[in-house]
Amino acid sequence: MSATIHRLGDKRPPSLDPMLALVAHDMNLVNKAILDRMQSDIPLIPELAGHLIAGGGKRMRPMLTLASAKLLGYPGARHHRLAAAVEFIHTATLLHDDVVDSSDLRRGRRTANIIWGNPASVLVGDFLFSRSFELMVEDGSLKVLKILSNASAVIAEGEVNQLTAVRRIDLSEERYLDIIGAKTAALFAAACRIAAVVAERTEADEAALDAYGRNLGIAFQLVDDALDYTSDAGTMGKDAGDDFREGKMTLPIILAYARADAEGRSFWQEAVLGRRISDADFAEAVARVQATRAVDDTLARARHYGQRAIDALGRFDGGAAKDAMIEAVEFAVARAY
Repeated sequence: MSATIHRLGDKRPPSLDPMLALVAHDMNLVNKAILDRMQSDIPLIPELAGHLIAGGGKRMRPMLTLASAKLLGYPGARHHRLAAAVEFIHTATLLHDDVVDSSDLRRGRRTANIIWGNPASVLVGDFLFSRSFELMVEDGSLKVLKILSNASAVIAEGEVNQLTAVRRIDLSEERYLDIIGAKTAALFAAACRIAAVVAERTEADEAALDAYGRNLGIAFQLVDDALDYTSDAGTMGKDAGDDFREGKMTLPIILAYARADAEGRSFWQEAVLGRRISDADFAEAVARVQATRAVDDTLARARHYGQRAIDALGRFDGGAAKDAMIEAVEFAVARAY
Protein backbone atom coordinates (compact mmCIF):
# COMPACT_ATOMS: atom_id res chain seq x y z
CA MET A 1 0.00 0.00 0.00
CA SER A 2 1.41 3.35 -0.99
CA ALA A 3 0.90 4.87 2.44
CA THR A 4 3.93 3.01 3.74
CA ILE A 5 5.85 6.16 2.77
CA HIS A 6 4.36 7.74 5.88
CA ARG A 7 6.57 5.49 8.00
CA LEU A 8 9.64 6.98 6.33
CA GLY A 9 11.15 3.71 5.20
CA ASP A 10 10.54 1.95 8.51
CA LYS A 11 10.37 -1.78 7.73
CA ARG A 12 8.58 -2.84 10.91
CA PRO A 13 5.18 -4.50 10.41
CA PRO A 14 2.23 -2.10 10.62
CA SER A 15 0.73 -2.00 14.10
CA LEU A 16 -2.06 -0.51 16.15
CA ASP A 17 0.52 0.58 18.72
CA PRO A 18 0.72 4.20 17.48
CA MET A 19 -3.06 4.54 17.74
CA LEU A 20 -3.10 2.84 21.15
CA ALA A 21 -0.45 5.29 22.37
CA LEU A 22 -2.25 8.25 20.80
CA VAL A 23 -5.54 7.58 22.61
CA ALA A 24 -4.30 5.85 25.78
CA HIS A 25 -5.34 8.60 28.21
CA ASP A 26 -8.71 9.12 26.52
CA MET A 27 -9.31 5.37 26.37
CA ASN A 28 -8.91 5.11 30.14
CA LEU A 29 -11.78 7.58 30.48
CA VAL A 30 -13.84 5.67 27.92
CA ASN A 31 -13.25 2.41 29.77
CA LYS A 32 -14.35 4.08 33.00
CA ALA A 33 -17.58 5.16 31.30
CA ILE A 34 -18.09 1.65 29.92
CA LEU A 35 -17.61 0.02 33.32
CA ASP A 36 -19.87 2.57 34.99
CA ARG A 37 -22.70 2.22 32.48
CA MET A 38 -22.75 -1.56 32.26
CA GLN A 39 -23.56 -1.81 35.97
CA SER A 40 -26.99 -2.95 37.09
CA ASP A 41 -28.76 -4.17 40.21
CA ILE A 42 -29.34 -7.40 38.28
CA PRO A 43 -26.00 -9.22 38.73
CA LEU A 44 -26.25 -11.24 35.51
CA ILE A 45 -26.10 -8.07 33.40
CA PRO A 46 -22.62 -6.82 34.37
CA GLU A 47 -21.38 -10.42 34.63
CA LEU A 48 -22.41 -11.32 31.08
CA ALA A 49 -21.57 -7.92 29.56
CA GLY A 50 -18.20 -7.94 31.29
CA HIS A 51 -17.37 -11.35 29.83
CA LEU A 52 -17.47 -9.91 26.32
CA ILE A 53 -16.30 -6.35 27.00
CA ALA A 54 -13.26 -7.64 28.92
CA GLY A 55 -12.64 -10.38 26.36
CA GLY A 56 -9.53 -8.97 24.77
CA GLY A 57 -10.98 -6.95 21.91
CA LYS A 58 -8.93 -4.05 20.62
CA ARG A 59 -11.74 -1.48 21.05
CA MET A 60 -11.16 -0.51 17.43
CA ARG A 61 -14.37 1.46 17.00
CA PRO A 62 -14.13 3.71 20.07
CA MET A 63 -10.43 4.18 19.30
CA LEU A 64 -11.45 5.55 15.92
CA THR A 65 -13.70 8.11 17.60
CA LEU A 66 -10.86 9.20 19.87
CA ALA A 67 -8.25 9.25 17.10
CA SER A 68 -10.55 11.25 14.82
CA ALA A 69 -11.03 13.79 17.60
CA LYS A 70 -7.24 14.02 17.98
CA LEU A 71 -6.89 14.51 14.24
CA LEU A 72 -9.23 17.50 14.46
CA GLY A 73 -7.58 18.96 17.56
CA TYR A 74 -10.78 18.68 19.59
CA PRO A 75 -10.01 19.82 23.16
CA GLY A 76 -13.24 18.78 24.91
CA ALA A 77 -14.52 15.62 26.59
CA ARG A 78 -17.83 14.81 24.87
CA HIS A 79 -16.19 12.14 22.71
CA HIS A 80 -15.42 9.95 25.73
CA ARG A 81 -19.03 9.04 26.45
CA LEU A 82 -19.83 8.83 22.76
CA ALA A 83 -16.96 6.40 22.24
CA ALA A 84 -18.45 4.32 25.06
CA ALA A 85 -21.81 4.44 23.26
CA VAL A 86 -20.11 3.19 20.10
CA GLU A 87 -18.59 0.27 22.01
CA PHE A 88 -21.95 -0.61 23.57
CA ILE A 89 -23.57 -0.71 20.12
CA HIS A 90 -20.78 -2.96 18.89
CA THR A 91 -20.94 -5.25 21.93
CA ALA A 92 -24.72 -5.55 21.70
CA THR A 93 -24.50 -6.59 18.06
CA LEU A 94 -21.84 -9.20 18.92
CA LEU A 95 -24.08 -10.71 21.59
CA HIS A 96 -26.96 -10.91 19.15
CA ASP A 97 -24.75 -12.19 16.31
CA ASP A 98 -23.40 -15.05 18.39
CA VAL A 99 -26.95 -16.16 19.14
CA VAL A 100 -27.98 -15.97 15.48
CA ASP A 101 -24.83 -17.81 14.34
CA SER A 102 -24.85 -20.31 17.25
CA SER A 103 -21.19 -19.41 17.73
CA ASP A 104 -19.02 -21.23 20.27
CA LEU A 105 -15.98 -18.93 20.28
CA ARG A 106 -15.46 -15.17 20.32
CA ARG A 107 -11.87 -13.86 20.51
CA GLY A 108 -10.73 -17.33 21.54
CA ARG A 109 -13.14 -17.58 24.49
CA ARG A 110 -16.47 -19.30 24.89
CA THR A 111 -19.31 -17.04 23.78
CA ALA A 112 -21.81 -15.63 26.26
CA ASN A 113 -24.67 -17.60 24.70
CA ILE A 114 -22.80 -20.86 25.32
CA ILE A 115 -22.20 -19.96 28.99
CA TRP A 116 -25.46 -18.21 29.93
CA GLY A 117 -27.81 -19.23 27.12
CA ASN A 118 -29.46 -17.43 24.23
CA PRO A 119 -32.22 -15.58 26.13
CA ALA A 120 -29.77 -13.94 28.54
CA SER A 121 -27.43 -12.94 25.69
CA VAL A 122 -30.22 -11.32 23.68
CA LEU A 123 -31.60 -9.44 26.68
CA VAL A 124 -28.22 -8.15 27.86
CA GLY A 125 -27.56 -7.06 24.28
CA ASP A 126 -30.81 -5.10 24.47
CA PHE A 127 -29.65 -3.56 27.76
CA LEU A 128 -26.39 -2.40 26.16
CA PHE A 129 -28.24 -0.89 23.20
CA SER A 130 -30.38 1.03 25.69
CA ARG A 131 -27.31 2.25 27.55
CA SER A 132 -25.80 3.47 24.30
CA PHE A 133 -28.88 5.56 23.57
CA GLU A 134 -28.81 7.00 27.10
CA LEU A 135 -25.28 8.19 26.43
CA MET A 136 -26.28 9.70 23.09
CA VAL A 137 -29.19 11.58 24.62
CA GLU A 138 -27.02 12.88 27.46
CA ASP A 139 -24.63 14.32 24.88
CA GLY A 140 -27.46 16.56 23.74
CA SER A 141 -26.65 16.69 20.02
CA LEU A 142 -29.50 15.67 17.74
CA LYS A 143 -26.98 15.29 14.93
CA VAL A 144 -24.90 12.79 16.91
CA LEU A 145 -28.08 10.97 17.90
CA LYS A 146 -29.15 10.80 14.26
CA ILE A 147 -25.76 9.46 13.09
CA LEU A 148 -25.48 6.73 15.73
CA SER A 149 -29.14 5.72 15.72
CA ASN A 150 -29.06 5.47 11.93
CA ALA A 151 -25.91 3.34 12.15
CA SER A 152 -27.69 1.02 14.61
CA ALA A 153 -30.61 0.60 12.22
CA VAL A 154 -28.30 0.02 9.25
CA ILE A 155 -26.35 -2.63 11.19
CA ALA A 156 -29.59 -4.46 11.98
CA GLU A 157 -30.63 -4.26 8.33
CA GLY A 158 -27.26 -5.68 7.32
CA GLU A 159 -27.62 -8.59 9.72
CA VAL A 160 -31.09 -9.40 8.40
CA ASN A 161 -29.79 -9.10 4.83
CA GLN A 162 -26.99 -11.54 5.69
CA LEU A 163 -29.43 -13.91 7.38
CA THR A 164 -31.59 -14.06 4.25
CA ALA A 165 -28.48 -14.63 2.12
CA VAL A 166 -27.25 -17.68 4.08
CA ARG A 167 -26.95 -20.78 1.90
CA ARG A 168 -27.70 -18.74 -1.24
CA ILE A 169 -25.10 -19.88 -3.75
CA ASP A 170 -26.29 -17.22 -6.21
CA LEU A 171 -25.36 -14.31 -3.92
CA SER A 172 -23.72 -11.55 -5.96
CA GLU A 173 -20.57 -9.68 -5.03
CA GLU A 174 -22.62 -6.48 -5.05
CA ARG A 175 -25.06 -7.78 -2.45
CA TYR A 176 -22.21 -9.14 -0.36
CA LEU A 177 -20.60 -5.66 -0.34
CA ASP A 178 -23.98 -4.17 0.65
CA ILE A 179 -24.12 -6.61 3.58
CA ILE A 180 -20.64 -5.87 4.93
CA GLY A 181 -21.08 -2.16 4.25
CA ALA A 182 -24.06 -2.27 6.59
CA LYS A 183 -23.16 -4.80 9.25
CA THR A 184 -19.50 -3.77 9.69
CA ALA A 185 -18.60 -0.53 7.92
CA ALA A 186 -21.57 1.56 9.08
CA LEU A 187 -20.38 1.67 12.70
CA PHE A 188 -16.76 2.37 11.67
CA ALA A 189 -18.06 5.31 9.62
CA ALA A 190 -20.31 6.65 12.37
CA ALA A 191 -17.58 6.28 15.02
CA CYS A 192 -15.32 8.56 12.97
CA ARG A 193 -17.99 10.99 11.81
CA ILE A 194 -19.28 11.93 15.26
CA ALA A 195 -15.84 13.29 16.15
CA ALA A 196 -16.26 15.95 13.46
CA VAL A 197 -19.69 16.83 14.87
CA VAL A 198 -18.47 17.37 18.43
CA ALA A 199 -15.47 19.30 17.08
CA GLU A 200 -17.93 21.51 15.13
CA ARG A 201 -16.16 20.95 11.82
CA THR A 202 -17.55 21.29 8.30
CA GLU A 203 -19.78 18.83 6.48
CA ALA A 204 -16.80 18.13 4.21
CA ASP A 205 -14.71 17.07 7.20
CA GLU A 206 -17.59 14.92 8.44
CA ALA A 207 -17.88 13.26 5.04
CA ALA A 208 -14.11 12.65 4.84
CA LEU A 209 -14.03 10.93 8.23
CA ASP A 210 -17.14 8.96 7.32
CA ALA A 211 -15.37 7.78 4.14
CA TYR A 212 -12.24 6.88 6.09
CA GLY A 213 -14.20 4.77 8.57
CA ARG A 214 -16.47 3.18 5.98
CA ASN A 215 -13.64 2.09 3.69
CA LEU A 216 -11.58 0.87 6.64
CA GLY A 217 -14.57 -1.16 7.83
CA ILE A 218 -15.03 -2.80 4.44
CA ALA A 219 -11.31 -3.61 4.22
CA PHE A 220 -11.40 -5.00 7.77
CA GLN A 221 -14.32 -7.33 6.98
CA LEU A 222 -12.84 -8.47 3.67
CA VAL A 223 -9.68 -9.53 5.52
CA ASP A 224 -11.76 -11.29 8.19
CA ASP A 225 -13.59 -13.23 5.51
CA ALA A 226 -10.33 -14.17 3.81
CA LEU A 227 -8.86 -15.33 7.12
CA ASP A 228 -11.60 -17.94 7.43
CA TYR A 229 -9.78 -19.80 4.65
CA THR A 230 -6.19 -19.10 5.66
CA SER A 231 -6.04 -19.07 9.44
CA ASP A 232 -6.86 -20.96 12.63
CA ALA A 233 -8.80 -20.34 15.82
CA GLY A 234 -5.75 -18.97 17.62
CA THR A 235 -5.27 -16.27 15.01
CA MET A 236 -8.91 -15.47 14.37
CA GLY A 237 -10.53 -15.84 17.77
CA LYS A 238 -13.11 -18.13 16.26
CA ASP A 239 -13.01 -21.59 14.74
CA ALA A 240 -11.49 -21.70 11.27
CA GLY A 241 -14.20 -22.66 8.80
CA ASP A 242 -17.09 -21.26 10.84
CA ASP A 243 -18.33 -19.18 7.91
CA PHE A 244 -18.03 -22.20 5.61
CA ARG A 245 -20.00 -24.52 7.90
CA GLU A 246 -22.68 -21.87 8.49
CA GLY A 247 -23.23 -21.50 4.76
CA LYS A 248 -22.22 -17.84 4.73
CA MET A 249 -21.55 -16.59 1.23
CA THR A 250 -18.46 -14.50 1.79
CA LEU A 251 -16.36 -13.12 -1.06
CA PRO A 252 -13.83 -16.00 -1.20
CA ILE A 253 -16.68 -18.45 -1.89
CA ILE A 254 -18.44 -16.07 -4.30
CA LEU A 255 -15.25 -15.75 -6.35
CA ALA A 256 -14.29 -19.44 -6.11
CA TYR A 257 -17.77 -20.51 -7.23
CA ALA A 258 -17.78 -18.08 -10.17
CA ARG A 259 -14.42 -19.44 -11.35
CA ALA A 260 -15.11 -23.14 -10.77
CA ASP A 261 -15.63 -25.87 -13.35
CA ALA A 262 -18.73 -28.08 -13.23
CA GLU A 263 -17.23 -30.35 -10.56
CA GLY A 264 -16.20 -27.38 -8.45
CA ARG A 265 -19.62 -25.76 -8.75
CA SER A 266 -21.25 -28.98 -7.62
CA PHE A 267 -18.95 -29.07 -4.58
CA TRP A 268 -19.79 -25.47 -3.62
CA GLN A 269 -23.53 -26.00 -4.11
CA GLU A 270 -23.45 -29.01 -1.78
CA ALA A 271 -21.24 -27.21 0.73
CA VAL A 272 -23.34 -24.06 0.89
CA LEU A 273 -26.47 -26.17 1.41
CA GLY A 274 -24.78 -27.71 4.46
CA ARG A 275 -24.10 -31.14 2.98
CA ARG A 276 -20.29 -30.89 3.01
CA ILE A 277 -19.25 -29.67 6.46
CA SER A 278 -16.65 -32.17 7.67
CA ASP A 279 -13.03 -31.24 8.34
CA ALA A 280 -12.10 -32.96 5.07
CA ASP A 281 -14.73 -30.92 3.23
CA PHE A 282 -13.37 -27.71 4.71
CA ALA A 283 -9.84 -28.70 3.69
CA GLU A 284 -11.13 -29.23 0.16
CA ALA A 285 -12.86 -25.84 0.28
CA VAL A 286 -9.60 -24.18 1.30
CA ALA A 287 -7.78 -25.90 -1.56
CA ARG A 288 -10.40 -24.81 -4.06
CA VAL A 289 -10.40 -21.22 -2.78
CA GLN A 290 -6.62 -21.10 -3.04
CA ALA A 291 -6.54 -22.72 -6.48
CA THR A 292 -8.88 -20.07 -7.92
CA ARG A 293 -6.94 -17.21 -6.27
CA ALA A 294 -10.17 -16.21 -4.52
CA VAL A 295 -8.36 -15.33 -1.29
CA ASP A 296 -5.70 -13.34 -3.14
CA ASP A 297 -8.34 -11.33 -4.95
CA THR A 298 -10.37 -10.81 -1.77
CA LEU A 299 -7.25 -9.35 -0.18
CA ALA A 300 -6.58 -7.24 -3.27
CA ARG A 301 -10.01 -5.72 -2.81
CA ALA A 302 -9.22 -5.14 0.86
CA ARG A 303 -6.10 -3.22 -0.15
CA HIS A 304 -8.19 -1.16 -2.56
CA TYR A 305 -10.65 -0.13 0.14
CA GLY A 306 -7.76 0.46 2.53
CA GLN A 307 -6.21 2.88 0.08
CA ARG A 308 -9.55 4.66 -0.28
CA ALA A 309 -9.63 5.06 3.51
CA ILE A 310 -6.14 6.57 3.48
CA ASP A 311 -7.02 8.86 0.57
CA ALA A 312 -10.00 10.19 2.55
CA LEU A 313 -7.56 11.63 5.11
CA GLY A 314 -5.83 13.71 2.46
CA ARG A 315 -7.62 16.93 3.44
CA PHE A 316 -6.31 16.82 7.02
CA ASP A 317 -2.98 18.13 8.31
CA GLY A 318 -0.19 15.66 8.98
CA GLY A 319 0.94 14.66 12.44
CA ALA A 320 0.84 11.82 14.93
CA ALA A 321 -2.93 11.34 14.71
CA LYS A 322 -3.00 11.13 10.92
CA ASP A 323 0.00 8.79 10.87
CA ALA A 324 -1.63 6.52 13.46
CA MET A 325 -4.89 6.42 11.49
CA ILE A 326 -3.04 5.54 8.30
CA GLU A 327 -1.10 2.80 10.05
CA ALA A 328 -4.33 1.42 11.49
CA VAL A 329 -5.51 0.84 7.92
CA GLU A 330 -2.23 -0.85 7.03
CA PHE A 331 -2.54 -3.04 10.12
CA ALA A 332 -6.10 -4.05 9.24
CA VAL A 333 -4.96 -5.27 5.82
CA ALA A 334 -1.64 -6.76 6.99
CA ARG A 335 -3.41 -9.15 9.41
CA ALA A 336 -3.79 -11.54 6.49
CA TYR A 337 -0.06 -11.80 5.76
